Amino acid sequence: MTQILELHDIHTFIGQYHILQGVSFTVPVGSITALLGRNGAGKTTTLKTIMGLTPPRIGEIRFEGRRINGMRPFEIASLGIGFVPEHRAIFRDLTVEENLKIAERKKGDYVRKQEMIFSLFPDLKRLINLRGANLSGGQQQMLAIARALVADNRLLLIDEPSEGLAPVVIEGLIGAIRHLAADSTVVLVEQNFLVASQLAEYYVIIEEGRSVQSGRMQELVNDKAAIHRYLGAA
Repeated sequence: MTQILELHDIHTFIGQYHILQGVSFTVPVGSITALLGRNGAGKTTTLKTIMGLTPPRIGEIRFEGRRINGMRPFEIASLGIGFVPEHRAIFRDLTVEENLKIAERKKGDYVRKQEMIFSLFPDLKRLINLRGANLSGGQQQMLAIARALVADNRLLLIDEPSEGLAPVVIEGLIGAIRHLAADSTVVLVEQNFLVASQLAEYYVIIEEGRSVQSGRMQELVNDKAAIHRYLGAA
């Protein structure tokens, strides 16, 4: 199976702190892969390291076979990697449409992607002229994901998509992310194991900055001992 993303023995430091201490995993093309682990394990840092925001000091990251560590974040993004950070990072003073237009990588991206984006997130079409600050938490999360769809991204990195959202909103996001995987590969950090197990085909568990277990999600669902050991769930 073709791997779109490969991480080999990644070590990342933030200041004097050795945050990632040996993260290795691969991501198959067209899959949804969930990064799992307790709070502070290094999941978000892993996504930021892939994007070049916290560059690794040791190890190698390859996207579609090309080494990308050492490249700057905007160069990595230009290869076709979209990043949806945690806490719904949108421009709160801009309208929904302005938020989408500003995400263009080349002129015309927004117009070409309008139909697809609004079919996934019909609320955004209805709220097109509303400022980001006036959206609900769920609507802001939809907008944050939609912004990553404006450009032609073959890999989407999504950090904590369900955090703080009501169950009915989460259900809608699950459906949208599943739909995205038909055209893009998705790597997501998800603290809610139930959501992760419903979405992802593959998983990687990160424990204290190290990747300690990976495989097919269905195998983990059946491994109650591993769930309890690494995730603290019953």
